[in-house]
Amino acid sequence: MIRVLIADDQPSVRRSLRTFLELDGDIEVVAEASNGREAVERALALRPDVVLMDVRMPGGDGLTATARLAGPDTEQPIPVVVITTFDLDEYVFGALENGAAGFLLKDTDPAYLTLAVRAAAAGDGLVSPAVTGRVIREFARRRPAATPPTPIPELTAREGDVLAALAGGLSNAEIAEALFVEVGTVKTHVSRIIAKLGVRDRVQAAIWAHQNPHWNHSDETSAR
Repeated sequence: MIRVLIADDQPSVRRSLRTFLELDGDIEVVAEASNGREAVERALALRPDVVLMDVRMPGGDGLTATARLAGPDTEQPIPVVVITTFDLDEYVFGALENGAAGFLLKDTDPAYLTLAVRAAAAGDGLVSPAVTGRVIREFARRRPAATPPTPIPELTAREGDVLAALAGGLSNAEIAEALFVEVGTVKTHVSRIIAKLGVRDRVQAAIWAHQNPHWNHSDETSAR
C-alpha cells in the first residue's frame, strides 16, 4: 500500500485527488493539509511514501514545503510530487530545484497522476509531458558558459542507451519496452547511472545529459 499525503488549500481539489488516487486500491490517502506549513508538520509526523503538493497555498507555499521535505540538504527526504494549475517556469524549475520527484498540472489525466505517485514511491520521477521538454532545455540553457566540461563517466553501452532514453523523458516502463528488457533491469541501470554521474535522481540525470553536449551514448566512452 502506497501512503499519500495531499496538500492543497481547496477542499474540493483534495477530495477529487483522493478519489482518483484511491480508485486503484493500493494507494491510501493517510492525511490532508491545507497549506505548506501544515503539510510539513504532518508529513514529518506520519512519514507518508509520497506527498502530493500544491504550489500556491496561503499560510505556507508548496515550494518552500517541498524544500523542507525533499531538498538536497534533507537527511531523510520524503518524495514530493508537485501538482499545480499554473504552467509557470518559476514553479516548474523551483519545484525540481527544491527536490521534487515530479511536476504535474492539475488537468493531467488521472492515470498519469497515479503513475507519477507510483513512480515517486519507487524512487523514480515523472514530469508532466506538457512541460518535460521545456524543463530539460531550460536547465541546459542555465548552465554557465564558463563552466569547464564535465568529465564523462564510463558508462556501459546499455547504460548509455538508458541515459539517452531518460534524456528523452521516458519512464522506466517505456524504456523497458523500447529496449526489450524487464523494468527491474532498467531500474538497476538507472541507479548505476545516477551513482556514476553523481546526481540526485533521474530528472537530474536527464538534465546532465542535455547540459553536456559532448556526451553521446554512442560514443566510445559509453561502449566501454
